[in-house]
Amino acid sequence: MSLKVPKAQNIQLFKDGYKHLSGLEDAVLRNIQAVAELSDLVRTSFGPNGRNKLVINHLGRLFVTSDAATIIREIEVVHPAAKLLVMASQAQEAEMGDATNSVLILAGEMLKKAENLLIMGLHPSEIIKGYELASVKALSELESLSTSSLPSPLTKASLAAALKPAIASKQYGYEDQLAGLVAEASLAVMPSNPKNFNVDNVRVVKIMGGNLSGSTVVRGMVFGREPEGIVKKVKKAKVAVFTTALDIAQTETKGTVLLKNAEEMLNFTRGEEKQLEKMFQEIADSGVKVIVAGSAVGELAMHYLNRLGIAVLKVLSKFDLRRLCRVVNATPLARVGAPTAEEAGFVDVFETIEIGGDRVTVLRQLVEGDAEYDAAGGSEKTRTATIVLRGATQNRLDDLERAVDDGVNVIKALIKDPRLVPGAGATELELAKRVEAYGNGLKGLSQHAVKRWAQALEVVPRTLAENALGGAEGNEVVSRLYAKHEGPEGAVWGVDVEAEKDGTLSATEHQILDSLAAKQWAIKLATEAATSVLSVDAIIMSRPAGGPKIPQQAGNWDED
Repeated sequence: MSLKVPKAQNIQLFKDGYKHLSGLEDAVLRNIQAVAELSDLVRTSFGPNGRNKLVINHLGRLFVTSDAATIIREIEVVHPAAKLLVMASQAQEAEMGDATNSVLILAGEMLKKAENLLIMGLHPSEIIKGYELASVKALSELESLSTSSLPSPLTKASLAAALKPAIASKQYGYEDQLAGLVAEASLAVMPSNPKNFNVDNVRVVKIMGGNLSGSTVVRGMVFGREPEGIVKKVKKAKVAVFTTALDIAQTETKGTVLLKNAEEMLNFTRGEEKQLEKMFQEIADSGVKVIVAGSAVGELAMHYLNRLGIAVLKVLSKFDLRRLCRVVNATPLARVGAPTAEEAGFVDVFETIEIGGDRVTVLRQLVEGDAEYDAAGGSEKTRTATIVLRGATQNRLDDLERAVDDGVNVIKALIKDPRLVPGAGATELELAKRVEAYGNGLKGLSQHAVKRWAQALEVVPRTLAENALGGAEGNEVVSRLYAKHEGPEGAVWGVDVEAEKDGTLSATEHQILDSLAAKQWAIKLATEAATSVLSVDAIIMSRPAGGPKIPQQAGNWDED
């Protein structure tokens, strides 16, 4: 007869306030549910016909956007499993700058498919093993699906064509104009070795009013303010950049000055003025025609600078100041005084122009068409290009800026890896078909997980079709695509969001091509996020830090 050892009741393992959830019901399925909710939230924003979300963040700022990266950055996700997904999509944003929504909806769909297998009794480790096998197979098959690559001497037309699908997913209908602007700005700052292309060199300045067709590219920097003094235009000028205030130096401690008569009083202020005048005279004598100040400019300093004919621009953002130093090739100085030859920069044109009623300051190099442009000598290549965006509202301009940002990141990704694969959901469906066939040939329980992983990839073409043509059409279009993919040259058939014929089109014919590297990362990160969530079998949450809450006051109390 076996001995039954009685179990001690109520063993307290954790402090009061801890939450401990474990097991399939409490931990795994609950995590899957949270992740599914997050992926369903951003799923309707996927593709060219994705719906916008209106997000108001904790500071009360309003965002109207379909960009998944912005949505998840501004909503504060607190569920730990959903946070894993958010981290995966942020990794995609940092690495590629595009396809963040793909990561979220793929990982969400993989976990939804895994839920059925878990309920049927499969162990999470079998599912994880199957998902990893499927991911490896898909990534190896993806290499063979590349149909073309970015041509080597980059041209505006080839760059714009490669950018259009990425920009269309954010600003459908405006992709031609935006892709042209981004391609022109990127080529203007493209170094001789394209691998050194820096996304920071393409800036965006948003000016309210007008519409997108009024947007332009300026080869240089644009600041949304006028110069401080009376000098508004200078050509071929030496530039000095100061990070400090241009004003009479204030003493750090309080001092008392005893003045005995009126003459001493006049001399006291005149001494400061003389010192300031001497300082600016030295700067003028060194040949400086433009001063960029990173802080306030005093009235007396302004008077002397106007008298000496020196233009003054105030730039309060330290990031813009850093970029400006790169454009004019100057060293930012922490003391006010004449810069040395190495510290001073140079700019071809410093001018104030009017864009839609707003006066802006432009610092740029000479371009073809300018009177002094020397085609033989060749003006120095600009280090920064600015896209001046026009739009009716601030939200519209913010959304256009995000589309431009995505476009510039796509260029960076394509320079690293120029291979392109068919877009419009064609690549995902072809991979689903091939991984499904691979799963059918496997033995053991992991084959079920491999097949479910393949079915999860269908979510991309299905979501594109549902968002464009309505929910009922999703399955119809996916079925037609499977039929087309069985034929020769079938791998290039994708979803036609305009439904001109039967909801399918040849992605290569219509120039809908995506970056192969972006797809690679999306599949890799989505699978990693899904397996991370599946490998969790318990959630242990401590009580949030912080003392007792402040009691709520009755109404009509002052803030302080």
